[in-house]
Amino acid sequence: MTCQSSCELAGRLEQMCEPQAVVCFQPPYASTLKQKQRFPGSRYSNILLKEIRSANVTGRSNARCQMRRELNVNCTNMGLRLLAWLFHLPTAVIYGSLSLFVSILHNVFLLYYVDTFVSVYKIDKLSFWIGETVFLIWNSLNDPLFGWLSDRVFLSTQQPGAEISSPEVVLKRLRALSHNGPLFAISFLAFWVAWAHPGLQFLLCLCMYDSFLTMVDLHHNALLADLAVSAKDRTSLNFYCSLFSAIGSLSVFMSYAVWNKEDFFSFRIFCVVLALCSIIGFTLSTQLLRQRFEADGKAKWDQESTLKELYIEKHSVPQERRITLAEYLQQLSRHHNFLWFVCMNLVQVFHCHFNSNFFPLFLEHLLSDQISVSTGSFLLGVSYIAPHLNNLYFLSLCRRCGVYAVVRGLFFLKLTLSVVMLLAGPDQVYLLCIFIASNRVFTEGTCKLLNLVVTDLVDEDLVLNRRKQAASALLFGMVALVTKPGQTFAPLIGTWLLCAYTGYDIFQRNPLSNVVSAQPKLESAAALEPTLRQGCFYLLVFVPIACALLQLLSWSQFSLHGKRLQMVKAQRQSLTEGRAPEVKTI
Repeated sequence: MTCQSSCELAGRLEQMCEPQAVVCFQPPYASTLKQKQRFPGSRYSNILLKEIRSANVTGRSNARCQMRRELNVNCTNMGLRLLAWLFHLPTAVIYGSLSLFVSILHNVFLLYYVDTFVSVYKIDKLSFWIGETVFLIWNSLNDPLFGWLSDRVFLSTQQPGAEISSPEVVLKRLRALSHNGPLFAISFLAFWVAWAHPGLQFLLCLCMYDSFLTMVDLHHNALLADLAVSAKDRTSLNFYCSLFSAIGSLSVFMSYAVWNKEDFFSFRIFCVVLALCSIIGFTLSTQLLRQRFEADGKAKWDQESTLKELYIEKHSVPQERRITLAEYLQQLSRHHNFLWFVCMNLVQVFHCHFNSNFFPLFLEHLLSDQISVSTGSFLLGVSYIAPHLNNLYFLSLCRRCGVYAVVRGLFFLKLTLSVVMLLAGPDQVYLLCIFIASNRVFTEGTCKLLNLVVTDLVDEDLVLNRRKQAASALLFGMVALVTKPGQTFAPLIGTWLLCAYTGYDIFQRNPLSNVVSAQPKLESAAALEPTLRQGCFYLLVFVPIACALLQLLSWSQFSLHGKRLQMVKAQRQSLTEGRAPEVKTI
């Protein structure tokens, strides 16, 4: 082969290879496109269209896959960041969030359960009062009963080395919350669907709902005493409880948009959504707290296993018998601060429920002719949510001044405002509005601070009786046993006082009295109105004055504050942390 022919052959090879090299950077149908241009109208047009469609589909498919991969990666990263954020939340925030998952349901329950059974399910009067009576008895007894079943194991003094550690106590509380929290949400749903005779459903729903609510409240309040000992830490825990309770109160305002007695479907869907949020919240919060304290418990167990052979062997000590309920009650009867506290708290519970029960009556007879309906609704809404927000400020005061001083100051404030209102008279409309709202706000705020006092009583009970662990849930239950009768006394005493002074019986009220009529009122009704208004005003101001005086008297005898409280906390700290095993001398 000559040189010229070799060069020609190489040139042809370059021309043949050149399009193939370009195809790598062109669409797969580029060669067919050239053929189409060279042979228009031939069979290559069909081949071209098929290749173009195939390439477009393949390109879109690859683009979708790439987008899905990026989306999955982004979602995974966001999920990991969310989990990391949840795991690093402070314990106080997670503990306080449990109040949110209770309040979003309980506020709706309190507002609508009576109206649902009376107006929607048409329950008869006899069944309603039978259900309320049984509920009253069960509501008073289940607190100490569940507290005893939960904490009776902590009352006995066990052998050295066999005591239950603090992480194990907390884990026991969290397991109870993880089980009873979702059941509480499910029992909430049982009110809004008719599944039995109204009287039977009313009785069963009330008892079932209150049982799970009691279990949740007992263990949640007991954790306040078990998670922290110092007043500062407990105040921080209570702060987040109040904050999340205020957020949970918003469910009441949201419920107004869906509440309709004629069409109950929207309200039922709303309740299902609330219950699902509560179930998920209880499960997630308790799981996060359990993981933290399981790690602490495992570390403690490993440490004890490592040092087990270094313990000084002591003579076998017979295990003490468990304390019976009668012996425990006898111990409480010698606990003077507990007795003075429940006396004060009984009056406080009475006053809280008195304000709740007679708030609409005071608005109707004292302010209905002088304020608009929207102003009355605003006062009602403020009385619902303001105690939680106001409690945030009270808790900051507790950190600086102590719970005892803040509670005493609130009693003096209640007494002062009531005396000022009495001297001003019922004709001062703006002052009357402020007093009615502030009376309820400050009273409810005081109730929410008293859990801190109960936790201090738990510490003193542990120190006085030398217990291995604090029986916090049981003590909360015993406090509820003594103070819950105040819920019943409030409407009974209030209606009796009103009837004794004015002759007005709220249960025999003429239902047509609220109907606007063109006919003049009867002379007896016209003569009763000033007396009734005056009677409501005296009831409004004299009940707080009497309650404040009784509470100041009993609170002055309460000695668990100042140096004594510091001493009790120091002794509890030494009892819970000073049980390190003795080590053999080498």
